[in-house]
Amino acid sequence: MAYESVPLDQFSEKFSSLTELSSVAIGGKVVSVSDEFFAEAYHLLLVEPAPSLKGQFGPNGALYSGWESRRHNPNYDWCIIKLGTSGTILGFDVDTTHFNGNEAPEVSVQILNNTADQPPTESDPRWVEVLPKVPIGPTARHLFAIPETTCANYVKLNMYPDGGIARFRVYGKVAPVFPSDTSQLFDLAHVFAGGLVEFTSDQHFGVGSNLILPGRGKDMGDGWETKRSRQPGHKDWVIIKLGAPATLEQVEIDTAHFKGNFPESVELHALKVDGNVDWASTKGETEDWTLILPRSKVGPHRQHYFMLENVKGKIYTHVKMTIHPDGGVKRVRVLGYRAGDVPNSTTQPTTLRVPSGIADARRHVELDSTATIIPALPLTPEAFAPFGQVVQAYGDHAAAPKGTKITPANAGTASKFHKEALLESSYDPAVGATTGLSVYRCNPVQLSADRVLPLHVLERHPYTNQAFIPMGKGSGEGLVDPGVVYLVTVAKNGKDGRPDLTTLRAFVATAAQGIVYNTAVWHQPMTVLDKPMDFTCVETQIGNGDAADCEILELDASSGLYKIQVPKV
Repeated sequence: MAYESVPLDQFSEKFSSLTELSSVAIGGKVVSVSDEFFAEAYHLLLVEPAPSLKGQFGPNGALYSGWESRRHNPNYDWCIIKLGTSGTILGFDVDTTHFNGNEAPEVSVQILNNTADQPPTESDPRWVEVLPKVPIGPTARHLFAIPETTCANYVKLNMYPDGGIARFRVYGKVAPVFPSDTSQLFDLAHVFAGGLVEFTSDQHFGVGSNLILPGRGKDMGDGWETKRSRQPGHKDWVIIKLGAPATLEQVEIDTAHFKGNFPESVELHALKVDGNVDWASTKGETEDWTLILPRSKVGPHRQHYFMLENVKGKIYTHVKMTIHPDGGVKRVRVLGYRAGDVPNSTTQPTTLRVPSGIADARRHVELDSTATIIPALPLTPEAFAPFGQVVQAYGDHAAAPKGTKITPANAGTASKFHKEALLESSYDPAVGATTGLSVYRCNPVQLSADRVLPLHVLERHPYTNQAFIPMGKGSGEGLVDPGVVYLVTVAKNGKDGRPDLTTLRAFVATAAQGIVYNTAVWHQPMTVLDKPMDFTCVETQIGNGDAADCEILELDASSGLYKIQVPKV
């Protein structure tokens, strides 16, 4: 059986373009083991390097972060591992760090692909040896490259005759998993879809490959984090190869657990290339990148949702995320469709939150020949910033936008979030405009069965901004139910004084969020979903509301009907 012993300084060259298929971070787990008397085998798959536990003892003896069996085994010890996802295998890292005098002298590795519900046993005749018995030494990492195997989802690590191993990592290529429904929007960057982080400018504190893992992680250690920059204009970036050539629609950028070290802003570019790219030689700098998300601010410890630009009718294979000037990001979800899967229709969200798994359930929507579908994404301060401000409290104060002043109030029984939005008015003082509070009682709109809402009317207030603060469910009891939602649809003002419909965006806000429209921002009249709601409106008016206060525009359906895909709540 052919194999190559790889020097540690060649790790990046041999393994950086591969995925750690065995990692507990993607669901790898130990399913059975011959013996783990001194140290349990689950340690083998942990993400973090093995720490020294020197001088610490338990009931069975000295403690080690690794797998250690009893002495004097006449045969060999073994450990069966289910990989986090199926794939072909090209190498292993057998790490004996801190095992000195009690390390395993030799190891071998076997694999199989098991489709049965029950895991394979130690004596299963289907096991195939891919790494023959090789010697290993104390307190060192031992890297082995092998010819690419067939697809497998189980690995058996054998050590002869007994002893200890700190970590065991299996490197290979993911067998991509795609939705069976080809019209289903899903995360093309996800590790299970075959996404791969191919290049990072810096990964001093956290590696780039964490960005495409399942879930939202457990702490700052399982995200991508760069070192602090000291030079003006600095930026860092990461290049992700998508699991398949794709048309793209949305992105989720998650800064979970990064509370004081999140980036100031991010931007995304996309590229279509054939074959492999030597990013190390170009550092990812090429004029062929297309901007798909302009530089946008992000906040701490939150999920951010953005529609992408310059993606209609285009196919991309790679996405580059640039962060300014540095910092940490937990996950990146790039939602779209495999090339050619949705030629004459589109799908949009039917759930309020974008899940962090590989596939996000979507309802199929047939398009009119001239229709444009705008997905309503969860409302966040950063995505709404071009149009206005979001007014809300934060249970975790560290998740509030940077610069928010927060002080104790009401004898310590409350927290005050100061001036999240300021009132504006450009009326001539001679007209006698005044600022006051009004109340809107809004009944829910009637939605079609597929929850698509045609957009017929937009309005704006040319001389003042306008705030809407939810009061309750509209039944007079004054209770605010965060589960009650409303729709916020906005567009920037165009050069001709009409809406620039290329900037049209839709958001779903909860009853725990108020919104402030910037002066002259076009918006759909207040649109409540599913249940009645009351709003306090803070507005500046001439008298009780003159025609100059509000400009209403009916959209011309003959030039293309715009529709909002409303999420199911």
